Amino acid sequence: MPQGLLIKLRPTGPWRIGPDSGVRDRVGRVYHSDALFAAVSSALAQLGQLEAWLDATARASAPAVRLGSCFPYVGETLYVTPPRTLWPPKESSKIRWKGARFVPVSVVETLAAGRMLSEGAWAIDGESECLIPQRTPTVAGPFRVAVRSAAGMDREGSAVSLHSTACLEFTPDCGLWTLAEFADDAAREQWTAPLTATFRLLADSGFGGERSRGWGRAEMPEISSGEVASLVLKQPAKEPNGFWLLSLFHPADSDGIDWQQGDYTLTTRGGRVESAAGWGEPKKLTRMVAEGSVLMASSAPKGSAPDVAPDGFAHPVYRAGFALTIPISVKGGA
Repeated sequence: MPQGLLIKLRPTGPWRIGPDSGVRDRVGRVYHSDALFAAVSSALAQLGQLEAWLDATARASAPAVRLGSCFPYVGETLYVTPPRTLWPPKESSKIRWKGARFVPVSVVETLAAGRMLSEGAWAIDGESECLIPQRTPTVAGPFRVAVRSAAGMDREGSAVSLHSTACLEFTPDCGLWTLAEFADDAAREQWTAPLTATFRLLADSGFGGERSRGWGRAEMPEISSGEVASLVLKQPAKEPNGFWLLSLFHPADSDGIDWQQGDYTLTTRGGRVESAAGWGEPKKLTRMVAEGSVLMASSAPKGSAPDVAPDGFAHPVYRAGFALTIPISVKGGA
């Protein structure tokens, strides 16, 4: 079974995750795997290991390392985008289940076991879109959305440009978690230490936008290792026949996905280049399969990293679409 790392990041201040629309007064709630791959690549460049990293991932026929997207956690409770084959449950008169974008991993396990959720035990935190326990006093969600204002001035101080930017402000003992999966033991031995150093560097320098303002920073990452499925689920599926995506996914030509089955949704990813060869130029748009999708295939999908550099750009710009999946059981195979 694939081995990997579970990385928990506890923010020390605001985080700016760009929304799909790109507007400044909105903020994303998932730090997607392609953005994380770009951040890790940038940090490895500073550590002198970029070429080896790209050879092992974006340029390889099969990636040695796959990175998941970053999801919220509250204390020891990991939240995740649930499998679309299990979520939402049947309609309820008390709670609008589909309003929750993130649910505790324990909820996924309950539904996978065929058990019902107690309507009175849960509530939806609208701001974080998390399914939270119904308690007194009320349990806070993992983060809140805030809008902070700033002013840009020219060098002479005669022109002022006011602007506002949305961000996530995390509640105590909360943050974001992600996974790194290794293709084999050799990849684990080669990349565990560099990835550990990379996440420590990024915790100091920042993830996401507005890093020059000190945003996106975190405490020293908490990293644990083990079998990927067991790092997330207490009871991994015994007879899996589907693959639950915890990352964005761009299919490789060799991936034998049965697109007539499963349950998936698509998203369009854009973004801008961060390179000395052309800072801020728009990347080519890419259609990708979103987190929470469940794919049906004879073996775990690999994914690919297409070049999304602007036409005529000085070097390739890779958008990681490698599939980080957890095997699950899908009733009826669809």
